[in-house]
This record gives sequence, structure tokens and C-alpha cells, in this order.
Amino acid sequence: MADKTADLAGPGIGNYDDLAKELPDNYEALLPPKERMRAVHMIKNYIEENLCRELNLQMVRVPLIVDKDSGVNDYLDRDGSRTPVEFPCGLGLEKRITAQVVQAATKWKRMALTYFDCGVGEGVCTDMRAVRKDYFLDHDHSSYVDQWDWERTITAEDRNIDFLKDVVRKLWKVIVGAGKMVREEYPALKTDKYPDFPEELEFLHAEDMLHLYPDLPRKQRETRTLQEKARALFIIGIGYPLKDGYPHEMRAADYDDWITETIVKNGEQYHGLNGDILVWNPVTKRRHELSSMGIRVTKDSMKVQLKMAGQEDFLKLPYHQAILNDEIPLSIGGGIGQSRTYMYLLRTAHIGEVEVSVWPKVLKEICAAKNIHVLE
Repeated sequence: MADKTADLAGPGIGNYDDLAKELPDNYEALLPPKERMRAVHMIKNYIEENLCRELNLQMVRVPLIVDKDSGVNDYLDRDGSRTPVEFPCGLGLEKRITAQVVQAATKWKRMALTYFDCGVGEGVCTDMRAVRKDYFLDHDHSSYVDQWDWERTITAEDRNIDFLKDVVRKLWKVIVGAGKMVREEYPALKTDKYPDFPEELEFLHAEDMLHLYPDLPRKQRETRTLQEKARALFIIGIGYPLKDGYPHEMRAADYDDWITETIVKNGEQYHGLNGDILVWNPVTKRRHELSSMGIRVTKDSMKVQLKMAGQEDFLKLPYHQAILNDEIPLSIGGGIGQSRTYMYLLRTAHIGEVEVSVWPKVLKEICAAKNIHVLE
């Protein structure tokens, strides 16, 4: 069970000896750097336009830094292992503001629904940039993070699995559409080396995956499911302890609702109104996460989740007070990793081929030996 515990958070492969074995040999990028950058921006424009159309969203500006005392920054998990970059700002102030670089705009977006006066069925989409300093830097993790962070106002009646699935299908339609579009523009991407993008997603609850592979830790469970059941997958119910006593993955307690009772299967109660989109990456031959999303907490489910997480002191913060006082609407939202999506659609072996970041010398040497050239 120790492997299951270690696998709950801490993204990334974890060491460079394993990374060297995992990265593909005899790799050749399908597009040269200049064309790849053009393709990246074509995909970006397509997804922003069509995501807004499918989900009735509007592109808005998004913060890079937030006040620490607002409670708006994303904790990513609930064990405190991934902390934001923090610094004082406001020259001349008697007490300077403690600012934090955002790790995601998850909470800010829900508050923004009120600021931008979004009615039911309306929402916002952002071109979010973040820094996550506590990542292991490998082939698909970078300290620089770019996402389409989106949020949409819903009703109490929308807080169900069928509504969640409908939104996920619309989102997947946009991603697949972007892949088809860029392949038409760049024939070099049409190759027998890699299969077409899956048209449909398979939906599985995390409890079902545990039943299929009870002895495997989470990442191996995801890998086997993608290999044996579906090449594109939405995993429902991430955060609530499963039948073995462990959550599928640690999930922050104050945005996604992972405690609400939903599906009953074979007499067992399943929980959670959230999930992740994962695909099989034929280049790296690994699991590849594209999106995390969910129906957001109510004031009641947030209190229970924060109690379970030992974070009830958060309830005094402005963001949490806004939920408790019904000052911000019920919502659904998520983040789609931009560079992860470019990497998947353009069939690159490393996220550094589609984004500029900082990489350790050992990683650059491993990549160079395998004909993978990262941007920096």
C-alpha cells in the first residue's frame, strides 16, 4: 500500500534514470520548430473560439498574481506539498501586500462569474499562466504552466453526472476538432506512425478502475485502463476515499465537489461530480492528462470536504466566505493544459518542444541524446 500512498500527489516520473528509459528512441519531430510554433497558435485560436462557442463562454483577463490573504490561489492538492511562489509588493506601504503567483485560476474564475455578471449557462474562459515550482521536471511537467481555465454558471438541478458528462463531451469535441484542423493544415502530421485521435471518450468512475485493477497504484491503474479499455478516458470521482481507503488522487477540498453521492452500482455508493480527461500518448507510450474539471462545491459540501482535509481554518478567508454567504453562483469549471494539448495534437515527445521553460542540464542531455530539442 506504500506505493498507493506515494502515488496520490507528486506529479512527474520522479527520477531521471527512469525518464531516460521512458523517452522514445529513434524520435523525429513531425514539424520543424518554426512550423510547430505556427501550428501551436492555430490550435490555440481554434480551441479558444470553439470552446467559447460550445460552452457559451467569453474570453476575459486573468490574474498572474493574487493577494495571499484572499484565499483565491489554488492549492492543487490538500497535503500542502505544492506551495506557491510568494513575495512582498507595494513599495511605500506601511504593510506590504503578500502576493502569490497563481498556481491556477480555479477559485478566481468562480468569483469572476459575479464580477462579469454571468447568468445561468454563461461563463468565462481565460488564457491562464502560472508557476508551479514543486513539480518534478520531466517530459510533460514544467514549472511554467499554461491553461485554458474556464468556468460557467449552473443551477442546482445541473449538479448531476449526466450534466457533467454532457459538458465533457463538448470539450472533447473541441480538442478533437483542433486535431483534425491542424492535420489538414500540416500534412506532415498525417502519418501511419501514430493512430487517429479517438472520436469518443470512455467514462469510468474511479471506483470501477479500482475494481478492475485493485492491486495497482493510481498511475499504473490509469495506464492499464488506457491500454486495455479506452485510448481516451474521463475518470469520474477524484478526491473521495475509494473502497481501498485511498482517494484516486489528492484533490483540493474547496473547489471540485468530490464528496456528493452520485452513482449507485452493484449496491455500492459512488461519490464525486468531478474528473480528469486522460489519453494514451502514442509518442511517449504513456498516460497523458489533458484536463481536470468538475462541478464546484456548494457551501455545504465545501464545509464537509474542508473538515475531511483538516483545513476548516480556510472558512474565514474571503473566497470561502463568499461561497458560505451565497455571494457567488453555483458553477462548473476546469482547466485544459495548453502545452499538454499541443504536445498531444502535434505528436511531440516532450512538452518543451511546444513551450519555453527552464530545464535541468540532465534532462536536456537526455533529450539531446534522443533527438528531442527543448525550447528555452
